[in-house]
Amino acid sequence: MRAGWIALAAGGLALAGCQSLPATGCLPPAQPMAAAELVFGRNIGDRLGVSEADFARFAGAQIAPRFPGFTVLDSVGQWRDPARGRLVREPGKLVMIAFPDRPEARAALADIAEAYKRQFLQQSVLVAVRPACVSF
Repeated sequence: MRAGWIALAAGGLALAGCQSLPATGCLPPAQPMAAAELVFGRNIGDRLGVSEADFARFAGAQIAPRFPGFTVLDSVGQWRDPARGRLVREPGKLVMIAFPDRPEARAALADIAEAYKRQFLQQSVLVAVRPACVSF
């Protein structure tokens, strides 16, 4: 995950600078919003380095204050490590967030990704944002 998602994460983070997504034709009661998926690798080097408790603390400190409603799913990721020329598989966390599409919310997504990379020595965090019709 460390280097495998660099291209995808770069594209996702580049979206953080985009203006608001165009409104979609949502059917009531759904409202046009943005939906983000963030993928966090849990390996540090070749071993599991981010425990369930570590991730829960990170989510409580970094995600919840910015987005009080989100979903966390366990995931498994794969990428080709260019330095070693081999496939690397690792467990991860997929975080899904629906939010009103505003520049400050997109900046918060980038801040979360940067905080995770710093705290857990990751090269990348995948951030994908798309328009969505959302109802609660």
